[in-house]
Amino acid sequence: MTGECVSPCFQIPLVIPVTLNQCLDETFIPMSRYRTKSWRAFDPGVGTLGVATPGVAEAGARGGAGAGRKRAEAQIPRIAPSAKVRILGVDPGSRRTGFGVIECRGADYVHIAHGCLNVGGVLMAERLRMIFEGLEALIGEHQPGEVAVERVFVNRNVESALKLGQARGAALCAVPKGLPVFEYAPRAIKLALVGSGAAEKGQVAHMIKTLLGLPERVGPDASDALAVAVCHAHARRLHVLMQAPSQKPVAFRLPTK
Repeated sequence: MTGECVSPCFQIPLVIPVTLNQCLDETFIPMSRYRTKSWRAFDPGVGTLGVATPGVAEAGARGGAGAGRKRAEAQIPRIAPSAKVRILGVDPGSRRTGFGVIECRGADYVHIAHGCLNVGGVLMAERLRMIFEGLEALIGEHQPGEVAVERVFVNRNVESALKLGQARGAALCAVPKGLPVFEYAPRAIKLALVGSGAAEKGQVAHMIKTLLGLPERVGPDASDALAVAVCHAHARRLHVLMQAPSQKPVAFRLPTK
Protein backbone atom coordinates (compact mmCIF):
# COMPACT_ATOMS: atom_id res chain seq x y z
CA MET A 1 0.00 0.00 0.00
CA THR A 2 1.33 3.43 -0.91
CA GLY A 3 0.31 6.97 0.04
CA GLU A 4 0.68 10.12 -2.02
CA CYS A 5 2.05 13.38 -0.63
CA VAL A 6 2.06 16.58 -2.68
CA SER A 7 4.69 19.16 -1.79
CA PRO A 8 3.10 22.60 -1.18
CA CYS A 9 6.13 24.36 -2.65
CA PHE A 10 6.85 22.48 -5.88
CA GLN A 11 3.62 20.48 -6.33
CA ILE A 12 5.67 17.30 -6.86
CA PRO A 13 3.80 14.11 -6.04
CA LEU A 14 5.87 11.90 -3.76
CA VAL A 15 5.11 8.22 -3.36
CA ILE A 16 5.63 7.01 0.21
CA PRO A 17 5.56 3.27 0.82
CA VAL A 18 3.27 2.36 3.68
CA THR A 19 2.94 -1.16 4.95
CA LEU A 20 0.07 -2.60 6.93
CA ASN A 21 2.34 -3.29 9.88
CA GLN A 22 3.22 0.41 10.13
CA CYS A 23 -0.47 1.27 10.38
CA LEU A 24 -1.04 -1.41 12.99
CA ASP A 25 1.92 -0.16 15.01
CA GLU A 26 0.26 3.30 15.09
CA THR A 27 3.06 4.98 13.17
CA PHE A 28 0.38 7.22 11.69
CA ILE A 29 -2.04 8.48 14.35
CA PRO A 30 -5.54 8.96 12.91
CA MET A 31 -8.13 11.31 14.37
CA SER A 32 -10.18 9.66 17.07
CA ARG A 33 -13.55 8.24 16.13
CA TYR A 34 -15.00 8.91 19.55
CA ARG A 35 -17.14 11.99 19.98
CA THR A 36 -15.68 13.00 23.33
CA LYS A 37 -12.17 13.23 21.87
CA SER A 38 -13.06 15.09 18.71
CA TRP A 39 -12.63 18.83 18.25
CA ARG A 40 -16.07 18.87 16.63
CA ALA A 41 -17.58 18.10 20.04
CA PHE A 42 -16.02 21.17 21.68
CA ASP A 43 -18.51 22.94 23.94
CA PRO A 44 -17.33 26.38 25.16
CA GLY A 45 -19.70 26.20 28.11
CA VAL A 46 -18.13 23.01 29.46
CA GLY A 47 -14.65 24.52 29.38
CA THR A 48 -15.49 27.87 30.93
CA LEU A 49 -18.52 27.61 33.15
CA GLY A 50 -18.88 25.90 36.47
CA VAL A 51 -16.98 24.73 39.50
CA ALA A 52 -16.27 21.06 40.01
CA THR A 53 -18.60 19.25 42.37
CA PRO A 54 -16.92 17.04 45.02
CA GLY A 55 -17.24 13.34 44.32
CA VAL A 56 -18.13 13.71 40.64
CA ALA A 57 -14.58 13.09 39.41
CA GLU A 58 -14.43 9.75 41.20
CA ALA A 59 -17.73 8.69 39.65
CA GLY A 60 -16.48 9.64 36.21
CA ALA A 61 -13.33 7.56 36.67
CA ARG A 62 -15.41 4.51 37.55
CA GLY A 63 -18.22 4.98 35.03
CA GLY A 64 -16.39 5.60 31.78
CA ALA A 65 -17.59 7.89 28.96
CA GLY A 66 -21.21 8.02 30.13
CA ALA A 67 -20.20 9.16 33.56
CA GLY A 68 -17.80 11.64 31.97
CA ARG A 69 -20.70 13.35 30.22
CA LYS A 70 -22.62 13.41 33.50
CA ARG A 71 -19.57 14.90 35.18
CA ALA A 72 -19.37 17.67 32.57
CA GLU A 73 -23.06 18.44 33.05
CA ALA A 74 -22.72 18.46 36.84
CA GLN A 75 -19.83 20.91 36.68
CA ILE A 76 -21.99 23.58 35.03
CA PRO A 77 -24.48 25.36 37.29
CA ARG A 78 -27.82 26.13 35.71
CA ILE A 79 -28.33 29.71 34.54
CA ALA A 80 -31.70 31.06 35.58
CA PRO A 81 -33.39 32.76 32.58
CA SER A 82 -34.37 35.83 34.61
CA ALA A 83 -34.55 39.29 33.10
CA LYS A 84 -32.92 40.93 36.12
CA VAL A 85 -30.06 39.44 38.12
CA ARG A 86 -27.08 40.75 40.05
CA ILE A 87 -23.63 39.32 39.38
CA LEU A 88 -20.69 39.46 41.77
CA GLY A 89 -17.32 39.26 40.04
CA VAL A 90 -14.31 38.26 42.13
CA ASP A 91 -10.63 38.51 41.26
CA PRO A 92 -8.96 36.56 44.09
CA GLY A 93 -5.48 37.41 45.29
CA SER A 94 -3.35 36.66 48.34
CA ARG A 95 -2.77 40.39 49.02
CA ARG A 96 -5.53 42.19 47.10
CA THR A 97 -8.89 40.66 46.18
CA GLY A 98 -10.93 42.73 43.77
CA PHE A 99 -14.71 42.64 43.61
CA GLY A 100 -17.30 44.16 41.31
CA VAL A 101 -21.09 44.04 41.29
CA ILE A 102 -23.22 44.63 38.20
CA GLU A 103 -26.89 44.12 37.50
CA CYS A 104 -28.17 42.56 34.29
CA ARG A 105 -31.38 44.11 33.03
CA GLY A 106 -32.23 42.23 29.90
CA ALA A 107 -29.55 42.93 27.32
CA ASP A 108 -28.07 45.78 29.39
CA TYR A 109 -26.02 45.76 32.57
CA VAL A 110 -25.57 48.50 35.17
CA HIS A 111 -22.68 49.12 37.53
CA ILE A 112 -23.57 48.74 41.21
CA ALA A 113 -20.33 48.71 43.21
CA HIS A 114 -16.66 47.83 43.01
CA GLY A 115 -13.64 47.84 45.27
CA CYS A 116 -10.67 45.93 46.59
CA LEU A 117 -9.97 44.03 49.81
CA ASN A 118 -6.43 44.90 50.89
CA VAL A 119 -5.27 42.11 53.19
CA GLY A 120 -1.50 42.52 52.89
CA GLY A 121 0.83 43.06 55.83
CA VAL A 122 -0.45 40.20 58.01
CA LEU A 123 0.10 36.47 58.20
CA MET A 124 -1.40 34.19 55.56
CA ALA A 125 -3.96 32.68 57.93
CA GLU A 126 -5.19 36.14 58.86
CA ARG A 127 -5.41 37.14 55.19
CA LEU A 128 -7.62 34.16 54.40
CA ARG A 129 -9.91 35.00 57.30
CA MET A 130 -10.19 38.63 56.13
CA ILE A 131 -10.99 37.54 52.56
CA PHE A 132 -13.68 35.17 53.81
CA GLU A 133 -15.30 37.71 56.10
CA GLY A 134 -15.05 40.54 53.57
CA LEU A 135 -16.73 38.64 50.74
CA GLU A 136 -19.32 37.23 53.14
CA ALA A 137 -20.26 40.78 54.12
CA LEU A 138 -20.37 41.89 50.46
CA ILE A 139 -22.70 39.02 49.53
CA GLY A 140 -24.97 39.87 52.44
CA GLU A 141 -25.04 43.54 51.44
CA HIS A 142 -25.60 43.30 47.68
CA GLN A 143 -27.46 39.95 47.52
CA PRO A 144 -26.09 38.73 44.14
CA GLY A 145 -27.92 36.04 42.23
CA GLU A 146 -24.77 34.61 40.61
CA VAL A 147 -21.03 34.72 41.32
CA ALA A 148 -18.28 34.76 38.69
CA VAL A 149 -14.67 33.98 39.65
CA GLU A 150 -11.49 34.15 37.65
CA ARG A 151 -9.82 30.79 37.21
CA VAL A 152 -6.41 30.26 38.79
CA PHE A 153 -3.49 31.11 36.49
CA VAL A 154 -0.64 28.70 37.16
CA ASN A 155 2.79 30.18 36.53
CA ARG A 156 6.30 28.93 37.22
CA ASN A 157 6.32 30.23 40.79
CA VAL A 158 4.82 27.34 42.72
CA GLU A 159 4.62 29.25 46.01
CA SER A 160 2.61 32.08 44.45
CA ALA A 161 0.27 29.59 42.78
CA LEU A 162 -0.37 27.86 46.11
CA LYS A 163 -1.11 31.16 47.87
CA LEU A 164 -3.45 32.20 45.08
CA GLY A 165 -5.25 28.88 45.34
CA GLN A 166 -5.69 29.35 49.08
CA ALA A 167 -7.10 32.86 48.57
CA ARG A 168 -9.47 31.57 45.91
CA GLY A 169 -10.62 28.80 48.24
CA ALA A 170 -11.32 31.30 51.02
CA ALA A 171 -13.34 33.42 48.57
CA LEU A 172 -15.39 30.43 47.39
CA CYS A 173 -16.07 29.32 50.97
CA ALA A 174 -17.77 32.68 51.57
CA VAL A 175 -20.40 31.86 48.92
CA PRO A 176 -23.52 30.50 50.64
CA LYS A 177 -25.10 27.22 49.64
CA GLY A 178 -27.39 27.44 46.63
CA LEU A 179 -25.69 30.47 45.07
CA PRO A 180 -24.32 29.36 41.66
CA VAL A 181 -20.63 29.98 40.97
CA PHE A 182 -19.12 30.27 37.49
CA GLU A 183 -15.45 30.44 36.61
CA TYR A 184 -13.68 31.81 33.54
CA ALA A 185 -10.12 31.60 32.27
CA PRO A 186 -8.17 34.88 32.11
CA ARG A 187 -7.82 34.67 28.33
CA ALA A 188 -11.56 34.11 27.93
CA ILE A 189 -12.28 37.21 30.01
CA LYS A 190 -9.92 39.38 27.96
CA LEU A 191 -11.36 37.98 24.75
CA ALA A 192 -14.91 38.85 25.84
CA LEU A 193 -13.98 42.39 26.87
CA VAL A 194 -11.28 43.53 24.44
CA GLY A 195 -11.47 40.99 21.63
CA SER A 196 -7.99 39.61 22.26
CA GLY A 197 -6.92 37.00 24.79
CA ALA A 198 -3.52 38.69 25.15
CA ALA A 199 -4.85 42.15 26.07
CA GLU A 200 -3.11 44.27 28.68
CA LYS A 201 -4.64 45.30 32.00
CA GLY A 202 -4.88 48.91 30.84
CA GLN A 203 -6.99 47.85 27.85
CA VAL A 204 -9.32 45.85 30.08
CA ALA A 205 -9.69 48.83 32.46
CA HIS A 206 -10.47 51.14 29.54
CA MET A 207 -13.18 48.80 28.20
CA ILE A 208 -14.73 48.48 31.66
CA LYS A 209 -14.86 52.26 31.96
CA THR A 210 -16.47 52.55 28.52
CA LEU A 211 -18.97 49.69 28.81
CA LEU A 212 -20.20 50.57 32.30
CA GLY A 213 -20.10 54.34 31.77
CA LEU A 214 -17.85 55.01 34.77
CA PRO A 215 -16.63 58.58 35.31
CA GLU A 216 -13.00 57.50 35.78
CA ARG A 217 -10.84 54.43 35.37
CA VAL A 218 -10.91 52.06 38.33
CA GLY A 219 -7.98 50.20 39.86
CA PRO A 220 -6.54 47.07 38.27
CA ASP A 221 -7.97 44.61 40.81
CA ALA A 222 -11.46 46.09 40.76
CA SER A 223 -11.44 46.36 36.96
CA ASP A 224 -10.46 42.70 36.67
CA ALA A 225 -13.34 41.74 38.97
CA LEU A 226 -15.79 43.84 36.94
CA ALA A 227 -14.39 42.23 33.79
CA VAL A 228 -15.22 38.78 35.17
CA ALA A 229 -18.77 39.95 35.94
CA VAL A 230 -19.24 41.46 32.46
CA CYS A 231 -17.82 38.33 30.84
CA HIS A 232 -20.37 36.24 32.70
CA ALA A 233 -23.12 38.69 31.73
CA HIS A 234 -22.23 38.13 28.06
CA ALA A 235 -22.12 34.36 28.54
CA ARG A 236 -25.47 34.17 30.33
CA ARG A 237 -27.08 36.44 27.72
CA LEU A 238 -25.88 34.11 24.97
CA HIS A 239 -27.08 31.09 26.93
CA VAL A 240 -30.55 32.58 27.41
CA LEU A 241 -30.81 33.41 23.70
CA MET A 242 -29.78 29.89 22.74
CA GLN A 243 -32.30 28.34 25.14
CA ALA A 244 -35.16 30.57 23.96
CA PRO A 245 -37.70 28.88 21.64
CA SER A 246 -37.17 29.67 17.99
CA GLN A 247 -39.72 31.96 16.43
CA LYS A 248 -41.71 30.77 13.47
CA PRO A 249 -40.95 32.50 10.18
CA VAL A 250 -43.43 35.16 9.16
CA ALA A 251 -44.97 34.71 5.73
CA PHE A 252 -45.11 37.81 3.56
CA ARG A 253 -47.55 38.05 0.69
CA LEU A 254 -46.43 39.98 -2.36
CA PRO A 255 -48.82 42.67 -3.55
CA THR A 256 -50.78 41.75 -6.62
CA LYS A 257 -51.59 44.16 -9.37
